[in-house]
Amino acid sequence: MKVIIKKASYDYETLRPLVFDMMNSLGGDLIENHSRVIIKPNLLVQAKPEQAVLTHPSIVRAVAEYVLERGAHPHICDSPGMGSFDRLIRESGFRDALKGLDVTCRPFKNSTHMDIGEPFGRIEMAEEAVNADFIINLPKFKTHSQMLLTLGVKNLFGCVVGFRKAEWHLRTGVNRDLFACLLVQIHQALKPFMTIMDGILAMEGDGPGKGGTPKKLGLLLASNNALALDVTACRLLGLRPDQLPTNQAAREMGLLDLHFKVQGNVERIVDFKLPESASLISGPRPLHGFVRRQLLQRPVPDDSLCTLCGECWKFCPAGAIQETSGNLKFDYDKCIRCYCCIEVCPQGALRARETLPGRLVQKLIRRF
Repeated sequence: MKVIIKKASYDYETLRPLVFDMMNSLGGDLIENHSRVIIKPNLLVQAKPEQAVLTHPSIVRAVAEYVLERGAHPHICDSPGMGSFDRLIRESGFRDALKGLDVTCRPFKNSTHMDIGEPFGRIEMAEEAVNADFIINLPKFKTHSQMLLTLGVKNLFGCVVGFRKAEWHLRTGVNRDLFACLLVQIHQALKPFMTIMDGILAMEGDGPGKGGTPKKLGLLLASNNALALDVTACRLLGLRPDQLPTNQAAREMGLLDLHFKVQGNVERIVDFKLPESASLISGPRPLHGFVRRQLLQRPVPDDSLCTLCGECWKFCPAGAIQETSGNLKFDYDKCIRCYCCIEVCPQGALRARETLPGRLVQKLIRRF
């Protein structure tokens, strides 16, 4: 188990051999003729490369070329949060980047049941991912309003097809730890062959959608273990590994090995803005309604940016959003704080914010 860290840019003349070297070092020679290879980038929503929302098209091309040279056929797949997959591929630069390559580029559509273990049991996962010989996981180095960061492990949640992702957000509710457990168990069930993370132009602030801010890091990270890669990303940011909920969940399951080889230059990333993140709910059950309404961090619209396109309320798993008198209205009693609305908003018009009473309570807690 090892993690490779390299300085990189999107200049294809230098990026391609760097990606090839990483893949060779991680056992890419195991990919054989006619292998079924799924390449799983982060294709959340339609966005330009400079917005740092998606895995950069040049990285996807380099990995696809490597797979082709091994005699296998690459299938580039994901299940975006909203909109047309074909339009995303066309307008986000992937069609041009992949031009001339014999690749299949399509959304996950069909599901099959896969047992990921208790307490979830058999869940519906993308059939292509379940039946793949190899999954090459290509996450983006981004912040995430609910889960702090979206890195290697969380990227595989895209193998849950379409609105079934929203169903799982609803079923896990405001329990961030339970959702983290789900993500880890999906990762363990799918067992990606390798993970290569795009941290060349990362995202900080209110990610993972267009509300975040691009942050140039100039890094490419790769590993044969996505948990090890996520631990390394935390260390680069000066975080304890267990501050990332998925790492903490993996540790509680006995899956987190903190002793692995890191190859490359490990320099602390400075001035990286993390999203506001608070515990989702606690305290006596009779007070949960008050806590949810008055103290809990929540999605808040910026009316100056919102166009009332309807994507947020169409995707909201809890049915907590509606349009009233020309403005968005949230029912915070229903809202489960999954922040799907922030992820899918095409205008970047939603943010996760603490309430004023919530900020005051947090200050008091820190003081005492």
